[in-house]
Amino acid sequence: MSQFFQIHQENPQARLIRQVVEIVRSGGVIVYPTDSAYALGCMLGNKDAVARMRMIRDLDKDHNFTLVCRDLSDISTYAKVDNTAYRVLKNHTPGAYTFILQGTKEVPKRFLHAKRKTIGLRIPEHPVAQALLAELGEPMLSSSLILPGDEFPMIDPYEIRQMLEKQVDLVIDGGYCGMELTTVIDMVDDVPVLLREGKGDPSNFTSLD
Repeated sequence: MSQFFQIHQENPQARLIRQVVEIVRSGGVIVYPTDSAYALGCMLGNKDAVARMRMIRDLDKDHNFTLVCRDLSDISTYAKVDNTAYRVLKNHTPGAYTFILQGTKEVPKRFLHAKRKTIGLRIPEHPVAQALLAELGEPMLSSSLILPGDEFPMIDPYEIRQMLEKQVDLVIDGGYCGMELTTVIDMVDDVPVLLREGKGDPSNFTSLD
Protein backbone atom coordinates (compact mmCIF):
# COMPACT_ATOMS: atom_id res chain seq x y z
CA MET A 1 0.00 0.00 0.00
CA SER A 2 1.52 3.32 -1.07
CA GLN A 3 1.82 6.31 1.20
CA PHE A 4 0.06 9.55 0.29
CA PHE A 5 1.55 12.94 1.17
CA GLN A 6 -0.25 16.24 0.67
CA ILE A 7 2.58 18.68 0.08
CA HIS A 8 1.93 22.38 -0.39
CA GLN A 9 2.61 23.24 -4.01
CA GLU A 10 4.17 26.63 -3.23
CA ASN A 11 5.68 26.13 0.23
CA PRO A 12 6.61 22.43 0.56
CA GLN A 13 6.77 21.17 4.14
CA ALA A 14 10.41 20.35 4.91
CA ARG A 15 9.46 17.44 7.17
CA LEU A 16 7.51 15.74 4.38
CA ILE A 17 10.22 16.43 1.82
CA ARG A 18 12.74 14.68 4.07
CA GLN A 19 10.42 11.68 4.35
CA VAL A 20 10.04 11.56 0.56
CA VAL A 21 13.81 11.52 0.12
CA GLU A 22 14.15 8.69 2.66
CA ILE A 23 11.69 6.66 0.59
CA VAL A 24 13.56 7.39 -2.65
CA ARG A 25 16.95 6.58 -1.13
CA SER A 26 15.64 3.29 0.22
CA GLY A 27 14.73 2.15 -3.30
CA GLY A 28 11.22 3.52 -3.52
CA VAL A 29 9.31 4.57 -6.62
CA ILE A 30 7.36 7.79 -6.18
CA VAL A 31 4.79 9.87 -8.05
CA TYR A 32 5.61 13.56 -7.83
CA PRO A 33 4.45 16.84 -9.43
CA THR A 34 6.43 18.79 -12.02
CA ASP A 35 5.81 21.97 -13.99
CA SER A 36 4.38 19.92 -16.86
CA ALA A 37 2.70 16.77 -15.51
CA TYR A 38 2.90 14.19 -12.75
CA ALA A 39 5.89 11.88 -13.09
CA LEU A 40 7.39 8.68 -11.74
CA GLY A 41 10.77 8.97 -10.07
CA CYS A 42 13.47 6.85 -8.42
CA MET A 43 17.19 6.75 -7.71
CA LEU A 44 19.39 6.55 -10.79
CA GLY A 45 21.38 3.60 -9.50
CA ASN A 46 18.56 1.40 -8.20
CA LYS A 47 17.90 -1.32 -10.79
CA ASP A 48 14.89 -2.77 -8.98
CA ALA A 49 13.15 0.61 -8.80
CA VAL A 50 13.87 1.25 -12.48
CA ALA A 51 12.42 -2.16 -13.35
CA ARG A 52 9.27 -1.27 -11.43
CA MET A 53 8.90 1.99 -13.36
CA ARG A 54 9.22 0.06 -16.63
CA MET A 55 6.56 -2.38 -15.43
CA ILE A 56 4.13 0.38 -14.38
CA ARG A 57 4.35 2.03 -17.78
CA ASP A 58 4.88 -1.21 -19.76
CA LEU A 59 8.12 0.14 -21.25
CA ASP A 60 10.66 -1.92 -23.16
CA LYS A 61 14.36 -2.03 -22.33
CA ASP A 62 15.14 0.60 -24.99
CA HIS A 63 12.95 3.31 -23.49
CA ASN A 64 14.93 6.46 -22.70
CA PHE A 65 14.28 7.84 -19.23
CA THR A 66 14.94 11.44 -18.22
CA LEU A 67 17.33 12.69 -15.56
CA VAL A 68 15.54 15.37 -13.55
CA CYS A 69 18.07 17.82 -12.16
CA ARG A 70 18.01 20.66 -9.66
CA ASP A 71 20.25 23.07 -11.58
CA LEU A 72 22.81 23.53 -14.33
CA SER A 73 25.66 22.13 -12.23
CA ASP A 74 23.81 18.79 -12.12
CA ILE A 75 23.35 18.82 -15.87
CA SER A 76 27.04 19.55 -16.49
CA THR A 77 27.95 16.53 -14.36
CA TYR A 78 25.82 14.12 -16.36
CA ALA A 79 26.01 15.65 -19.84
CA LYS A 80 28.57 17.28 -22.10
CA VAL A 81 27.64 20.96 -22.30
CA ASP A 82 29.52 23.34 -24.62
CA ASN A 83 29.19 27.13 -24.54
CA THR A 84 26.29 27.23 -27.00
CA ALA A 85 24.35 24.59 -25.12
CA TYR A 86 25.05 26.30 -21.81
CA ARG A 87 23.56 29.58 -23.02
CA VAL A 88 20.44 27.82 -24.26
CA LEU A 89 20.06 25.89 -21.01
CA LYS A 90 20.60 29.00 -18.90
CA ASN A 91 17.89 30.88 -20.81
CA HIS A 92 15.32 28.07 -20.65
CA THR A 93 15.76 26.55 -17.20
CA PRO A 94 14.09 25.93 -14.94
CA GLY A 95 11.15 25.20 -17.21
CA ALA A 96 9.07 22.62 -19.02
CA TYR A 97 11.83 21.48 -21.39
CA THR A 98 13.74 18.23 -21.83
CA PHE A 99 17.16 18.64 -23.44
CA ILE A 100 18.87 15.79 -25.29
CA LEU A 101 22.62 15.91 -24.72
CA GLN A 102 25.64 13.64 -24.96
CA GLY A 103 25.92 11.74 -21.69
CA THR A 104 29.06 11.59 -19.54
CA LYS A 105 30.55 8.59 -17.77
CA GLU A 106 28.42 9.48 -14.74
CA VAL A 107 25.39 8.08 -16.58
CA PRO A 108 25.13 4.27 -16.54
CA LYS A 109 25.40 2.96 -20.10
CA ARG A 110 22.01 1.25 -19.87
CA PHE A 111 20.33 4.68 -19.69
CA LEU A 112 22.11 6.17 -22.68
CA HIS A 113 20.64 5.98 -26.18
CA ALA A 114 22.16 2.83 -27.65
CA LYS A 115 23.59 4.50 -30.77
CA ARG A 116 23.86 8.21 -29.98
CA LYS A 117 24.96 7.85 -26.32
CA THR A 118 22.59 10.64 -25.35
CA ILE A 119 20.44 11.27 -22.30
CA GLY A 120 17.45 13.52 -21.72
CA LEU A 121 17.78 16.03 -18.89
CA ARG A 122 15.47 18.64 -17.42
CA ILE A 123 15.21 21.16 -14.58
CA PRO A 124 11.57 21.49 -13.51
CA GLU A 125 10.12 24.78 -12.31
CA HIS A 126 7.97 23.36 -9.52
CA PRO A 127 8.61 24.09 -5.83
CA VAL A 128 7.90 20.50 -4.72
CA ALA A 129 10.20 18.96 -7.33
CA GLN A 130 12.90 21.54 -6.57
CA ALA A 131 12.69 20.92 -2.82
CA LEU A 132 12.86 17.17 -3.37
CA LEU A 133 15.92 17.42 -5.63
CA ALA A 134 17.67 19.81 -3.24
CA GLU A 135 17.19 17.44 -0.32
CA LEU A 136 18.17 14.40 -2.39
CA GLY A 137 21.38 16.08 -3.56
CA GLU A 138 21.42 14.36 -6.95
CA PRO A 139 19.17 13.91 -10.00
CA MET A 140 16.29 11.43 -10.11
CA LEU A 141 15.57 9.08 -12.95
CA SER A 142 12.10 9.98 -14.15
CA SER A 143 9.31 9.28 -16.61
CA SER A 144 5.99 10.99 -17.29
CA LEU A 145 3.08 9.20 -15.63
CA ILE A 146 1.31 7.87 -18.70
CA LEU A 147 -0.23 4.46 -18.08
CA PRO A 148 -0.34 1.75 -20.77
CA GLY A 149 -3.07 2.50 -23.31
CA ASP A 150 -3.42 6.14 -22.26
CA GLU A 151 -2.53 9.08 -24.47
CA PHE A 152 -2.12 11.68 -21.74
CA PRO A 153 -0.56 11.76 -18.25
CA MET A 154 -2.73 11.26 -15.18
CA ILE A 155 -3.64 14.53 -13.44
CA ASP A 156 -5.63 13.62 -10.31
CA PRO A 157 -3.41 12.50 -7.38
CA TYR A 158 -6.34 10.72 -5.73
CA GLU A 159 -7.01 8.73 -8.89
CA ILE A 160 -3.29 8.04 -9.18
CA ARG A 161 -3.28 6.69 -5.65
CA GLN A 162 -6.26 4.47 -6.41
CA MET A 163 -4.69 3.11 -9.59
CA LEU A 164 -1.13 2.65 -8.35
CA GLU A 165 -1.39 2.13 -4.60
CA LYS A 166 0.13 -1.36 -4.87
CA GLN A 167 2.78 -0.44 -7.44
CA VAL A 168 4.45 2.69 -6.06
CA ASP A 169 5.72 3.53 -2.59
CA LEU A 170 4.43 7.09 -2.42
CA VAL A 171 2.06 9.43 -4.22
CA ILE A 172 2.57 13.15 -3.64
CA ASP A 173 -0.50 15.34 -3.91
CA GLY A 174 1.11 18.56 -5.09
CA GLY A 175 -1.93 20.11 -6.70
CA TYR A 176 -2.96 20.28 -10.34
CA CYS A 177 -0.16 19.76 -12.86
CA GLY A 178 -1.92 19.51 -16.20
CA MET A 179 -1.52 17.08 -19.08
CA GLU A 180 1.09 18.75 -21.30
CA LEU A 181 4.43 17.03 -21.64
CA THR A 182 7.72 18.88 -21.85
CA THR A 183 9.03 20.42 -25.03
CA VAL A 184 11.96 18.27 -26.19
CA ILE A 185 15.05 19.94 -27.68
CA ASP A 186 17.95 18.03 -29.28
CA MET A 187 21.18 19.80 -28.27
CA VAL A 188 23.69 17.32 -29.67
CA ASP A 189 24.66 19.39 -32.73
CA ASP A 190 25.47 23.07 -33.10
CA VAL A 191 21.87 24.12 -33.79
CA PRO A 192 19.21 23.17 -31.21
CA VAL A 193 16.42 21.19 -32.87
CA LEU A 194 12.81 20.94 -31.71
CA LEU A 195 11.84 17.25 -31.45
CA ARG A 196 8.51 17.60 -29.61
CA GLU A 197 6.37 20.63 -28.94
CA GLY A 198 4.98 20.66 -25.42
CA LYS A 199 4.41 23.07 -22.59
CA GLY A 200 7.72 24.91 -22.96
CA ASP A 201 7.65 27.73 -25.54
CA PRO A 202 9.13 26.24 -28.74
CA SER A 203 9.44 29.52 -30.65
CA ASN A 204 13.22 29.88 -30.17
CA PHE A 205 14.04 26.52 -31.69
CA THR A 206 14.25 25.12 -35.21
CA SER A 207 11.78 22.33 -35.95
CA LEU A 208 13.02 18.99 -37.26
CA ASP A 209 10.36 19.30 -39.97
